[in-house]
Amino acid sequence: MVTIKSKREIEIMKEACKLTAQTHEVLKEAIRPGISTLELDKIAEDFIRKNGGIPAQKGYPSGIKGVPNFPGTICASINDEVIHGIPSKRVILHEGDIIKIDLVVLKNGFHGDAARTYIVGKPNSEEDQKLVEVTKQAFFEGIKYATKGNRVGDISNAIYEYVTRNGFSILKEFQGHGIGRQMHEDPGVPNYGKPGKGMRLEPGMTIAVEPMVIAGKPDIFELDDGWTIVSDDGSNTAHYENTILITEKEPEILTLG
Repeated sequence: MVTIKSKREIEIMKEACKLTAQTHEVLKEAIRPGISTLELDKIAEDFIRKNGGIPAQKGYPSGIKGVPNFPGTICASINDEVIHGIPSKRVILHEGDIIKIDLVVLKNGFHGDAARTYIVGKPNSEEDQKLVEVTKQAFFEGIKYATKGNRVGDISNAIYEYVTRNGFSILKEFQGHGIGRQMHEDPGVPNYGKPGKGMRLEPGMTIAVEPMVIAGKPDIFELDDGWTIVSDDGSNTAHYENTILITEKEPEILTLG
């Protein structure tokens, strides 16, 4: 179900989105060689709770029999892991690693969702640096079309065209989504599609737009933990996401500090 937020609801939701952005800033400062992803997870949870929020991903149901609920505050995905990496004390960051951190904050009944890709220290290659930059810019290329009267497919097509034009692949099996009182609402926001297709955008809609990009071929597989999605050919990956508000004019990015 698509929800159109009132002005009052949007103001409340902005608090969750602000805390999401602030948490990313705290994590950005903490990322360094030698730190574990579990340590980053604790930093995020402590900061969120200290500021009146709830880590919404912690305990999120897998929906699959035999697969436990997600145990972390953040998804921490390294190198060839695209999304949903589980924080662990055994996963230690090294110079040149590419870490994707996806986090969702629940505050006062509303959610804020954002993902960032960070290179630990110096990149191992120019391609790694380009991968991160292209993925981030793909988000901004997409939201150029996130305006009243346009359709979801306009956003999706812009993301896909920009990523593939730069020599990378789009992860097609997962997508962005509506967001508000629920973490995942309608509409789905794929990272590929046809312009002029899909749901029409209306002021008051809040959506999470999130390009997920693979340096090599687009094929993926799921690890035995039932959560982590990995590139099939072992190539590096990147992820960039913000929660945005559709307005009467330009979209408003709610999860930028």
